[in-house]
Amino acid sequence: MRVEQIAVFLENKSGRLAEITARLAEENINIRALSVADTADFGILRLIVDNVEKAKKTLKSNGFTVGITNVIAVEVADKTGGLAGVLKTIEAEKLNVEYMYAFVNKTGENAVLIFRFDDMDKAIESLQRTGYTILSGEQICAL
Repeated sequence: MRVEQIAVFLENKSGRLAEITARLAEENINIRALSVADTADFGILRLIVDNVEKAKKTLKSNGFTVGITNVIAVEVADKTGGLAGVLKTIEAEKLNVEYMYAFVNKTGENAVLIFRFDDMDKAIESLQRTGYTILSGEQICAL
């Protein structure tokens, strides 16, 4: 299972992130997870939202450069070593993590790790084979 993620390219200047979140809020789009990476000149905002198409349309109509990518959401126990176990599985398959971010769900029992791998299909197969739960976008939005 793959999750659609929005990637927004933005200038690295004051107020741009606030503008994006305000536009999404005005359209009642709920952000479930996010990550921001920046350089001196620009940033990449990665978002998992409850309505990908509406978010994409909203942001594009407000002048933002938006792309859609697929990521994998892996549920792990929220305890020491959760991430290490996933990465051990990935290392055994000689897969590369392009990027990742994480969040803890409301219960505090589990964490959700969001990954982009160099071989997404192989990653899904190996993680499921070793007993990890891969979440859908709908499941993330329901947390």
